[in-house]
Amino acid sequence: MSYVPRLKKTYAEEIVPSLQKQFNYKSPMQVPRLEKICLNQGIGDAVADKRLVDNAINEMTTITGQKAVATRSKKDISNFKLRKGMPIGARVTLRGDRMYEFLDRLIAVAMPRIRDFRGLPAKKGFDGKGNYTMGITEQIIFPEINIDKVGKIMGMDITFVTSAENDAESKALLKEFGLPFKN
Repeated sequence: MSYVPRLKKTYAEEIVPSLQKQFNYKSPMQVPRLEKICLNQGIGDAVADKRLVDNAINEMTTITGQKAVATRSKKDISNFKLRKGMPIGARVTLRGDRMYEFLDRLIAVAMPRIRDFRGLPAKKGFDGKGNYTMGITEQIIFPEINIDKVGKIMGMDITFVTSAENDAESKALLKEFGLPFKN
């Protein structure tokens, strides 16, 4: 018996029938699904200190279990002493089993560790095409990160890309997965 992530099994057995009934889909293939999760970390101070990008890549790789890559600037901006092609951030895209594992850890372990957490904003964050983006202010909410070794506390953006046509379907899908939205 091969291993199947908990949320992947939950999606197939519980979420699909629930959403099919809620939105009156004729086929289970019409039910929106989570396609990928993208994590992005912009590091403004990386212009002065190149090690910040390396630290961010290592931390993001530790959090996701997949190698992160550096993002590079697209153009020169003299006011910020920025040159085209300089590394200024880190990003990683998760799909398949890794995506479900990360989502499970995010909901069950990381989110409860956010200070003064009242739930995710339900009005903001949706882009109108079924995708949801949330921001995290500290990367130390993930238990994989050793707080003593963190040089600088930085935030990140997490984008959930779904196959939903609109925000209502996307929100229903993410709510079924267990994302805690404010009422």
